[in-house]
Amino acid sequence: MTDRLLPFDAPLERLKALHPKLIDLNLDRMLRVCEALGRPQDRLPRIVHVAGTNGKGSTIALLRAMAEAQGLKVHVYTSPHLVRFAERIRLAGTLIDETYLADVLSRVEAANAGAPLTFFESTTAAAFVAFSETPADLLLLETGLGGLLDATNIIAKPYATLITPIDYDHQSFLGNDLSTIARQKAGIFKPGVPALSARQPDEAAQALERQALKLNVTLTSMGQGIDAWREGDRLIFQDEDALYDLPLPRLAGEHQIENAGLAVKAGLMLGLSVEAIEKGLLTAQWPGRLQALRGGPLFTALKDRASELWLDGGHNPHAARALRDFIDRQQARDAKPLHLICGLINTKDAAEFFAHFAGLDAHVHCVTFSSDAAIPPADLAAAAQSKGLEADVASSPLDAIESLTQTPLRVLICGSLYLVGDCLAMSQETWPT
Repeated sequence: MTDRLLPFDAPLERLKALHPKLIDLNLDRMLRVCEALGRPQDRLPRIVHVAGTNGKGSTIALLRAMAEAQGLKVHVYTSPHLVRFAERIRLAGTLIDETYLADVLSRVEAANAGAPLTFFESTTAAAFVAFSETPADLLLLETGLGGLLDATNIIAKPYATLITPIDYDHQSFLGNDLSTIARQKAGIFKPGVPALSARQPDEAAQALERQALKLNVTLTSMGQGIDAWREGDRLIFQDEDALYDLPLPRLAGEHQIENAGLAVKAGLMLGLSVEAIEKGLLTAQWPGRLQALRGGPLFTALKDRASELWLDGGHNPHAARALRDFIDRQQARDAKPLHLICGLINTKDAAEFFAHFAGLDAHVHCVTFSSDAAIPPADLAAAAQSKGLEADVASSPLDAIESLTQTPLRVLICGSLYLVGDCLAMSQETWPT
């Protein structure tokens, strides 16, 4: 996303070449390299380990804001990044320094001594080294893919585990039914460690419950022991101890109610005050997920300050349903001519994605982005048209917006996180430090 050569670019490129497969779920390589690094995974603060299909990053962003409002120093590990690789690693509240990142990556490279190691394993090992060397009170740790065989799952005993909504995604790695996918996510459960779960489809919920019972894990789920819902402009949260009247989360979209409920319960388990939880709900940020752009060339191209421009990297069926719900609510509140600017990678079922927008009075503009895996815009437009949507091809999001003449408009750029990252870089939006 940038032309500037960064200190960690060279070790990152060398580490990328160590394993021929893009994804290879296996803990052996990760355990080996971390052993050579002195087992940094054993020198970490309290850990909240988070798995799920959607909502992991949003839930972590909410919980981080709550914990920091309490005055805690919080490490965060998330993926992927949108604009800068350093977004993945936050040390005691601040994005990792580029020079320090280069140093820990070089140490991973040396410890690995040229053996096979995936890119995600390399960067996770580097993050563990950085986390172990920087004092903090809490680590919010997001899985990369699945849970059971995810590189983050070498930690022995987290403080708590969280499972966000489970749906279909990455079936070639995780399985073709929700029960199998849920078992993979439940792989982060550890004996005696409490677990929280979002509301799940029955098939996934039953798989989580079976795994929790097998490992003597106390599993508390939304709708069973805890709940959260909207009443007007307030978030109502209830658990076995009390009923809390809280502000709505700052993050846009009704689906954030569920994520907020999970974060609130986790915050209470961590001993956070209600005041800190309230402040966290009001201040949390998570770029690229129903993010409103209000500046930069893309927004300026709309020509009318009353127009809206939204960015969202949701790309699977669950995310598409959340997007459709958001659009329907926005249009019911204040109808505007609606345009979707969409790009997807070729591992996603474009027709299935667009099926969730069938019947929507919207025009779809299909674009490419900075990935060799991008679906050709003409193929993407054909998939949209197969679901009854008006669709055409644009050379870029900027060209699509510049072609629009009606005002005011509502424009949603959606699909791949690569596309969202390109748009954030173009808009010179900086990641919060």
